[in-house]
Amino acid sequence: MAGNWLPPAHLTGSGRPVFLPGEVECSLLSSVDLYSEETPNFPHLKSGLIILTTHRLIWVQESTPSPTAFFVPLSSITHIFSLKRSIKSMFASPRFRFQASLGEKGEKGLVVITLILRGKSDVDSFVEKFWEAWRNKGWLDGVKSGSGGEGEGERSGSGSGGDGGFAVRMPVVGVAGILRKEQEMWESTDKSLQDAFQDLNALMNKAKEMVTLAEKMRAKLLSGSTSQASGTNDEEIGTKEEMQELLLSVGIVSPVTKESAGALYHQQLSRQLADFAKIPLERAGGMINLIDIYCLFNRARGTELISPDDLLRACSLWEKCDVPVMLRKFDSGVMVIQSKNHSDDEVFTRIRSMVTTPDALRAGVTASDAAMTLGIAPAMAKEHLLSAEGKGLLCRDVSPDGFRFFVNLLQEIDADDIFLVKEYGIYHTWVKAVSVAR
Repeated sequence: MAGNWLPPAHLTGSGRPVFLPGEVECSLLSSVDLYSEETPNFPHLKSGLIILTTHRLIWVQESTPSPTAFFVPLSSITHIFSLKRSIKSMFASPRFRFQASLGEKGEKGLVVITLILRGKSDVDSFVEKFWEAWRNKGWLDGVKSGSGGEGEGERSGSGSGGDGGFAVRMPVVGVAGILRKEQEMWESTDKSLQDAFQDLNALMNKAKEMVTLAEKMRAKLLSGSTSQASGTNDEEIGTKEEMQELLLSVGIVSPVTKESAGALYHQQLSRQLADFAKIPLERAGGMINLIDIYCLFNRARGTELISPDDLLRACSLWEKCDVPVMLRKFDSGVMVIQSKNHSDDEVFTRIRSMVTTPDALRAGVTASDAAMTLGIAPAMAKEHLLSAEGKGLLCRDVSPDGFRFFVNLLQEIDADDIFLVKEYGIYHTWVKAVSVAR
């Protein structure tokens, strides 16, 4: 079993790996075999998805109904073998080998693991990123502390003279002076660029820390809202909801990009979008407009923005993936993202109770009225009203003021005696409501 050699990796509901704090996705390859030629007991993992991050090498089996995943920590790798170039390798799938110390404390010993890269992808780019991730040792970033103040002090001190702080500047004379002036200009430009990149790296490090802090705060808020719900008032609950909404928009730690995913960009983007849409769908009642999710998703991705075509293509791939969300298109052409456990019958029940009130029986309801009752946007409320009309629950009245929807009373009228008014039912309630209005 693979679990005896490699630790399992946790997956999200859409089959994406759950990343560790500070872990960033670097590269992906499909149709990859993972096994060991020198260790017969090592499992042979066939045709999976390899995800390289700054901390781990994750292998995901996607063809099974319930995806499984295992990983090799980059910290356990002791040696990476270079790719062999030969005439035979030109007609066979590339093989990439590395040596790792497996087990919690290395009790499995050193194992040479081989990756057979069967997919059509840039193998050299993957190997280069593998080397870079292993050398950078991203799993140690939390231990490293920023330094650079002393170096800046030394540089600033070297610019002043020792005698009272006066610097002696040689005059610019002849060709040598012009060359010296050009060299000073290049050195000044180089120093400015170094300082700029140092500031940018510091900003990126602080951004990662802020995202991590925001995730921890959101987890505490979510856990505290369930345990202390009985002892909080409405104002405190509203403040917590606002805080959760702000923290949710901080950003995605490792967004899927074309550079890291390559040919699997839209497939992995669709899975990440399915994971991201879970909380907005819960807040919106199980259905959200495609435009709204586009704005929320792009805001969470920061600078790695996606186009509307990429979003639509990612949503269309949900039919082929086992994810808990789906793309739905109404008859009017409006497209929404809907949770699979969302039921239209519940919405129709709320609409029916809304249109059977005395005021609604006399004047009907509009999309704005339904939006306030259902807690959704007016455009979405109008689509629900039109769907209820298609089911025969409502009737529509079109006027210069717009659409007004009424409860369908034709279902309660006896075709044999249309003038018979029963003393019960919605029709009787409607007659009483109209009589009072007159």
